[in-house]
Amino acid sequence: MYKMPPKRRGPLQTVQRETDDIKRKVDALVQHAAEPDASDRTETLERCKELQRAVEEIMKTLKKLSKADELAPVGNYDQCKREEEKRLLTLYERLQSLALQLQPHDDDEEDESSEDEDAEEEVQDDYDDDDDDDDNADSGDEDIGPTAKGQGSVSYIALSAFKGEEEGDLSIQKGEVLRVLSKNKDGWWLAQNSKGQKGLVPKTFLKVCIISQALTDKTSNWNTVRKAVTEIDATDVLSAMGAIPPGFRPSTLSRLLEEGRSYRASHFIQPKLSQSQLSFKDLHMDPDTGKVHGQSSRVSLTLTLWSCRMIPPPGVRLQVLSRHIRLCAFNGTQVLSNIHTVRATYNSKSPKTWSFSPRMTGMLPCLLDGDCFLRCDSESPDLGILFELGVTYIRNSTGERGDLSCGWAFLKLFDESGAPIVTFSYKNTHTHTNIYKLISSVLSSGYPTGVFQQMLLSRKIPKLVVKLKSVKTRSRELLNLLPDTIVGSLSTVHLLATYRQILADALLLDRVTMYNADLICSSVLASFPDVLDQPDLMDAFRKSWTESESNLRRSDKRDINVLKQMFVSVYMGSVFPLLYSVEMPAPCWADEEVESQRARIIYSPSQKTSVETLLSSQCSHQAFDITQVTYDLISSAQHWV
Repeated sequence: MYKMPPKRRGPLQTVQRETDDIKRKVDALVQHAAEPDASDRTETLERCKELQRAVEEIMKTLKKLSKADELAPVGNYDQCKREEEKRLLTLYERLQSLALQLQPHDDDEEDESSEDEDAEEEVQDDYDDDDDDDDNADSGDEDIGPTAKGQGSVSYIALSAFKGEEEGDLSIQKGEVLRVLSKNKDGWWLAQNSKGQKGLVPKTFLKVCIISQALTDKTSNWNTVRKAVTEIDATDVLSAMGAIPPGFRPSTLSRLLEEGRSYRASHFIQPKLSQSQLSFKDLHMDPDTGKVHGQSSRVSLTLTLWSCRMIPPPGVRLQVLSRHIRLCAFNGTQVLSNIHTVRATYNSKSPKTWSFSPRMTGMLPCLLDGDCFLRCDSESPDLGILFELGVTYIRNSTGERGDLSCGWAFLKLFDESGAPIVTFSYKNTHTHTNIYKLISSVLSSGYPTGVFQQMLLSRKIPKLVVKLKSVKTRSRELLNLLPDTIVGSLSTVHLLATYRQILADALLLDRVTMYNADLICSSVLASFPDVLDQPDLMDAFRKSWTESESNLRRSDKRDINVLKQMFVSVYMGSVFPLLYSVEMPAPCWADEEVESQRARIIYSPSQKTSVETLLSSQCSHQAFDITQVTYDLISSAQHWV
């Protein structure tokens, strides 16, 4: 009689069978260890460790599996895989608990085991519920003995100088790197310096500096970021005092924004001169149509900031004024574009989760809009997008304002061969989701090397969720009209493209010769870049534009001449008077009182200002400045570098 060959098992089914076999062995081992006559504890402990290694190997195999590996379709594949992971986690925890029970009950080992068990329970609590409050207590308060090995290079940096006054103390200098040999509960730690000298040092003078082996790779793009993260400054002292959580650093991108206009959109929207300084590198006119000639850039994409998870709160001593993400083009050593800011919203019920693009009636403010675009023409092989999660705070005790970075994430756009890492097909709409661990959190805390410890902690690590989208045809046409390098809100692309067309008319058509550098009489060209740096005025412009555009015929909405005329009319009748109104307070980032006052002036019908009222004798306005109505090409254009 013919026998059919046995049915081949798929990879997931094979893992399930192996897990069932391990479970039977674990049940038998636990039952054997519970017997009163189980005298050979050493042999049982070895069997327990063997099963632990077997479970780790199965977990490694399971993590590598994908649906494409299966020989036949598997229903609810992802759910089955998650259930198998939970089973293996449960088995590993049972074996870990059993191993602790079987270890010799020496005093030191007993203390160490109880501490490890407490740590496992704490991690499991965070694994079960992402929104539980973090345990921000400093583990250094416990007597943990010698520094653990196998977690990368562990060292401590001296926050300030300390001069030993008693025998046995170790004198240290600010910035000196030390190796901690043991930690005592009284706050005095036994440390060793680079010369081999040993002595006691107060723990408040030290800051942990743990860098994993993966982040010290020579091919890493993070040398500049890592240097900024590990710098010693006032934030280290505040962290040692408990004013802010470990891992928070001074915001580098916020500091760059405060230095001037070099990293603002008002600078990058300007035309860029060629090497000869006699023509423009990124602004060209099509002689047949009289329109700006669209130019593709090496990178031209759109992305959506989706959410941030497990972000620790800054602490009770600080009042948070703003939670936000700043993003820019980055090549591993320098910022290549303007720095774009998107403010996050958060719910007090889930304080560790940030979200973007909240649902609301009416027009979504561009400051809250998580849909962004990025263009960059850099040829750097390390080109990517740098994200900085930050908070603006005010100290309750002193009223001092400042900006802190909660973490960094980097999206590399090209591989070593120069090919795009993420590609899209423009025939259909696609979305690619990227989840990034925040770099500063990795730098400020060590991670176990075991597969299960890493998996248990993975849900506790701060993450940023970003969705990359393929660019639609219409959006791609508009993006090609923009400068080669710029970042901004996707909701403003049509306004920026129209402004570039008006700019091209003035610079390429209306000038007598290309050598002419006289002032150009145009309030729009002179003042629109300033409006671009003020999100509330851009929102007012978008609102007036949308209202005017709704009255246009369908054919006029595609007529560039009609759109240019409407741009000038709407801008001069709505935003321009507000920009130079004496009643309008100067913009101040994350100042609720100033923002409310500006909103009342912008949107209140009684406060609405037009050109006629601005020029009337009853209206108070700023003193006339010729820069308000004239465009200076020499000082405004980006020069060749």
